[in-house]
Amino acid sequence: MNLTKKQVRDFEDEGYLFIPGAFTNEEVAVLNAEVPGIFAQERPEVWREKGTQSVRTAFAAHTYNEAFRLLARHPRLIEPAMQLLGGPVYVHQFKINGKAAFDGDVWQWHQDYGTWARDDLMPEPRAMNVALFLDDVTEFNGALMLIPKSHRRGVLEAGHDLATTSYPLWTLDTAEIARLVDEGGLVAPKGAAGSMLIFHCNLVHASPGNISPFSRTIVYVSACHVDNHIRRFERDEWIAHRDFTPVECLADDCLADLAPPGRPAA
Repeated sequence: MNLTKKQVRDFEDEGYLFIPGAFTNEEVAVLNAEVPGIFAQERPEVWREKGTQSVRTAFAAHTYNEAFRLLARHPRLIEPAMQLLGGPVYVHQFKINGKAAFDGDVWQWHQDYGTWARDDLMPEPRAMNVALFLDDVTEFNGALMLIPKSHRRGVLEAGHDLATTSYPLWTLDTAEIARLVDEGGLVAPKGAAGSMLIFHCNLVHASPGNISPFSRTIVYVSACHVDNHIRRFERDEWIAHRDFTPVECLADDCLADLAPPGRPAA
């Protein structure tokens, strides 16, 4: 999947791209069929919200689930990252973020590269997130909020929030967020399951809690240029991967074999 020149310019200018309908309903159904089993597992990769059994995030599912192993090598996710980063990439992080109906907690304002640089010693912001919506994302169920153009500001000062949620995060203060929004505005890409969101690792983003009756699940592949691999290995391998082998993309129809009989994946 190659991005157009306009899409590349838009990404460079705004820090993100939103691509509705990148995956079919059938492909999304194959992935969604696996999510309950992953979320039900009691393993360290599966983090739950404070005070509930609702899943906040499930790391590294591509290492123990076949459908997500294929997704981590899917050309519609990986080829745009290679194009924008100018070469081969490896998977620095893979996670399925759940935001359960009524229980999904906030993700505070942050930059992903701020964490990757501080915790993992990733040398440069030559990385990005490619996200796939597994549910419809609406104004009700905790849509991701992005501050356009904030990726141009470099790595911003942040504090290590160890208390607000179940997952520690390097977060930005409210005064900084107000300044950034005043400069770049605020967007919340919304769309049907199968939509894809690509954003720069320095783009400031967050998501509110979900008090609606509609769950919201998004898969994130964090792709990093292979020359820019991390230098510190203190976090668990399933959070910050050590395998810097370039991803070799599979066929575009790689999810088809996992579709239920009589129901093709594309």
